[in-house]
Amino acid sequence: MRAAARAMQVMSAFHDVDRPLSLGDIAAITGLDRSTTQRIVHTLRKLGYIKRDRHDRGFVPGVRLYDHIFDAMRMDPLIQAAVPLLLDLRSRVEERVDLSLVDDTRLIYATRLQPKREVLHAMLVGLSVPMSCTSSGWAVLAHLPEDDARDILRRSEKRAFTAKTLLEEDAIMERVAQARSQGYIIATEQLLPGEIGIAAAVVNAQGTPVGAVTITAILSDWTETNFEHAMGPALMQTVRALSRR
Repeated sequence: MRAAARAMQVMSAFHDVDRPLSLGDIAAITGLDRSTTQRIVHTLRKLGYIKRDRHDRGFVPGVRLYDHIFDAMRMDPLIQAAVPLLLDLRSRVEERVDLSLVDDTRLIYATRLQPKREVLHAMLVGLSVPMSCTSSGWAVLAHLPEDDARDILRRSEKRAFTAKTLLEEDAIMERVAQARSQGYIIATEQLLPGEIGIAAAVVNAQGTPVGAVTITAILSDWTETNFEHAMGPALMQTVRALSRR
């Protein structure tokens, strides 16, 4: 158990970096001593989960990880059910459509469908975003008891991604209350300047939120009112079809 946990620590060292890591980097990020780090990296490298980057500047995740991503996605019944519904939704709204899954204080993108203006970060599954400043997060929090929602906010990353990012708990809870009232919520320029998104939560058979569907567009193409009127009904139809499974 301890060895497996340490291996996961090493793999997690790559989460928030955008460059290859040296042994010293990995040891510093994980808090493991250099000798232990070296042994784990050696084992993971032999298994294909870590490799040297192509310029030999350090270590990066290896290709064997894609096997597990594929397995996780093909064996997740929510993703299996979601794909045809999301494809239909994208064809109707002609904007980016995402399915994200709940992971404590954050949401992780599991399916991303990009119809136009393809941007790398908007195409990659596995990207995580905080609950506190996303339409998907507010939609999920709206399905939780208020004390639980506030606990998640207090443990969430608080960072001003843009000048409009909401950081104060009460201000965020106002948006959560709005999501609870209408079933969906719009977020404008919370993570990226010039971006608008509308989201609704997907709940399981017990009514617990397990994810969210989001439609995202460029703000210059829409007013908030027009975006809500154009996207809201189709979004809610998709979420109802996915929920209570």
